[in-house]
Amino acid sequence: MATRDEQPSDRYSDVVDRLEDVVKKLEGGQLSLEDSLEEFEKGIQLVKRGEALLQQAEKRVQELLEHKGGDRTVPLDPTRGAPTKPAAAATDDDDIPF
Repeated sequence: MATRDEQPSDRYSDVVDRLEDVVKKLEGGQLSLEDSLEEFEKGIQLVKRGEALLQQAEKRVQELLEHKGGDRTVPLDPTRGAPTKPAAAATDDDDIPF
């Protein structure tokens, strides 16, 4: 029977939980060098799985927006490709903070 660390998961939250378990084990300082390396390797695999799940989610969101919202896609990273707001003309109300 596979342990919790060995089971593949399709849920991002499960991957994060398992990664947190690995980090706790490593930070505990009670593992041998060999066990630490094994846990570190598990952690790397979990990070890769989490990144893959995030990429799949981003792709799915973009596809949904393309099909349901026309041609427009919105990147999940707000700093990437964010539309710029045109500068407003100066008025007497420029000193109002809202």
